[in-house]
Amino acid sequence: MNYSFEYIDIILLAMIAGFIFLRLRGILGKRTGFEGKTFPQFEEILKNPRPNKNDFSNQVFDENAQKDFLKGAKIAYETIITDFSDNDNKLTTSKPLLSKKIYDQFNQALTERKKRGHYAEITFIGINSADIKEHKNINKALQVTVEFVAEVITCIRDKDKKIVSGSPDQIKKIYDTWVFSRDIRSNNPNWQLIETLT
Repeated sequence: MNYSFEYIDIILLAMIAGFIFLRLRGILGKRTGFEGKTFPQFEEILKNPRPNKNDFSNQVFDENAQKDFLKGAKIAYETIITDFSDNDNKLTTSKPLLSKKIYDQFNQALTERKKRGHYAEITFIGINSADIKEHKNINKALQVTVEFVAEVITCIRDKDKKIVSGSPDQIKKIYDTWVFSRDIRSNNPNWQLIETLT
């Protein structure tokens, strides 16, 4: 029995299958293993949550946009709170997240603390909840009010390392209401903390 024709058929089918595979890969692309989502840094998250409309003058947050915004707001909140624990009494990592008004207020508090010879030890435990209470457009600025409930360990010591206030062993629950804003007319897409209501 002659199997030569069967071998030829198999070879032809393999060539056709290979040709189809190459064509499909050319059209659909090749998977590299990096297609999954990566968690963006808080600057990226706070830049521009997805609006319902492209017209930012009528920007309204939908459920997905609020979730994206809150991810960044939580990271910003932790960054700002823990920045007060730096022994150099300077706002460093949180400065881009603060409006000039808030930066000046926080910086003044640090200056007064330094004059007293005090420094803060802050351990951020975590955020229990973060809820958007309001979002509105005021004079082309989108403002979002967020209520935070968090837990920290905070302790203020003097220059001799004696405890002035707080406790290095006790977890404290804190409640903050912060307002973030973004000027929709500006080319700068970053959000900033503009007001603390507590």
